[in-house]
Amino acid sequence: MKVPENIEDVAALQPGYLGFIFYANSPRNFEGSIPKLSEEIKGVGVFVDAEISFILKTVKTHKLKAVQLHGNESVAFCTKLRNELNVQEANHSSKTSQNQIALWKVFSIKDQFDFSQLNPYEGIVDCFLFDTKGKNKGGNGVTFDWTLLSKYESDTPFVLSGGIGLDEVDSLREFMKQPQAAKLHAIDVNSKFESKPGFKNADQLKMFITDLYHPGQ
Repeated sequence: MKVPENIEDVAALQPGYLGFIFYANSPRNFEGSIPKLSEEIKGVGVFVDAEISFILKTVKTHKLKAVQLHGNESVAFCTKLRNELNVQEANHSSKTSQNQIALWKVFSIKDQFDFSQLNPYEGIVDCFLFDTKGKNKGGNGVTFDWTLLSKYESDTPFVLSGGIGLDEVDSLREFMKQPQAAKLHAIDVNSKFESKPGFKNADQLKMFITDLYHPGQ
């Protein structure tokens, strides 16, 4: 999300999350202030190989509830960030809430994927996000082969991303019936609903939500 009025239009659909990219090289790079969101909507900050100090400051400024790491962040980096996020949250909350700020790590998939590379991140991140490998850091507009997720054996929830739009609704319904969807935490949609980078078509998003979760209505 990028444009304040558009953020409000999409927020009216009550998604579980709204994403904001904090990466200068992205056409969706967010600047300014996020309009007040309902308590049910969690703001997600997307970062690419950013300094921990920048992530912490951004989380605090925008009251983000999740951090999505879309770069080459190491296990050591994620561990340190996890600890710093916990400390920051404890210092700015009336009660200590371990892992209040969710930490998501992105892994890109194309025709194959070695799931063993996720093992070192287990217990450190709260979610893995599987996106389509492409030249852009997000927003490539194509799906990967979801059948590869049949090899996913982790207990860590995952977010499904990459080129998901209205044309993928039927495939998504089928995927959600499969055993590999048992740990599906969320579905991430982006470029297929844009008229320009960061500006989403709220009507199409409403149609997507209705067709996916309430077909026939």
